[in-house]
Amino acid sequence: MDKTRLLFEVPTYPIWLGAAAGGVGEDAPQPGVDDVIAAPSQPQVLLVEDNHINQVVAMEFLSLMGVQARLAKNGIEALAACADAAPDLVLMDIQMPGMDGLECARRIRAQQRDGQLPDFPILALTAHALDADVAASMEAGMDEHLTKPLDFVALRTRLQRWLKLPEH
Repeated sequence: MDKTRLLFEVPTYPIWLGAAAGGVGEDAPQPGVDDVIAAPSQPQVLLVEDNHINQVVAMEFLSLMGVQARLAKNGIEALAACADAAPDLVLMDIQMPGMDGLECARRIRAQQRDGQLPDFPILALTAHALDADVAASMEAGMDEHLTKPLDFVALRTRLQRWLKLPEH
């Protein structure tokens, strides 16, 4: 077996875009409710990670799980992304330039308390696994503390606690 190359089968879901059959315009037939094929609802996850390799691995894992993922490279981008479209879950790195994950989690939780954002879980994602690191994550408002390196099965198991992942 060639270990330098891994192949993954990624499931696809048909999405009917709602284009009118027979042309565009007021006279063109319009699709009815029964004509729409709904795609399964995909959870929306915001990955907050500054390391390129970790970004690639995590985004691939999330894609393989059938999750729609967006990327923010630091806490400042994460706050803007949450304000733009609140995710169903945030995977938050702890150490990042600009604004770290702990401060970002505190600010997200404050916005949720003020009614500016809906509630959603925030999972810490870090290489730091000491009891003090876990305690700092929890004090900042994280719901769980995951350690790197990422393991696909462990990540999927943790995400299933918080999200309804698509069946494969």
